[in-house]
Amino acid sequence: MTTYFFSDTAALTGRTLRHVTRSMDTIITTAITPVAMMLMFVYVFGGAIDTRSVPYVNYMLPGILLMTIASGISYTAYRLFTDVKSGIFERFQSMPIARSGVLWAHVVTSLVANLIALVLVVGVAVLMG
Repeated sequence: MTTYFFSDTAALTGRTLRHVTRSMDTIITTAITPVAMMLMFVYVFGGAIDTRSVPYVNYMLPGILLMTIASGISYTAYRLFTDVKSGIFERFQSMPIARSGVLWAHVVTSLVANLIALVLVVGVAVLMG
């Protein structure tokens, strides 16, 4: 049963990863928007706040990272909602697959997508100084 769980979860993770990579609004919201906000805050509003000797990008990076994680989690919830509304959960229940595999696939996809977005944001922050 556990081997079926892992293979089912892997197959369904591939499905949800394909959905994420094909959804341009998800990519823009979860990866590009935090980078754009960080660039805007540092270069447009960076001189308005006195952070003493700490560079402003170091001061605001934790908030941008939290925002990146929150937007990734919200898109995971949205993808689960659309799967439930489209009836795919009922179709999966009629198939001989692990019941929790569908949810674990969304969790693993969220983890991978959030990790990529966080690496992108931290990479841009390192480039900014």
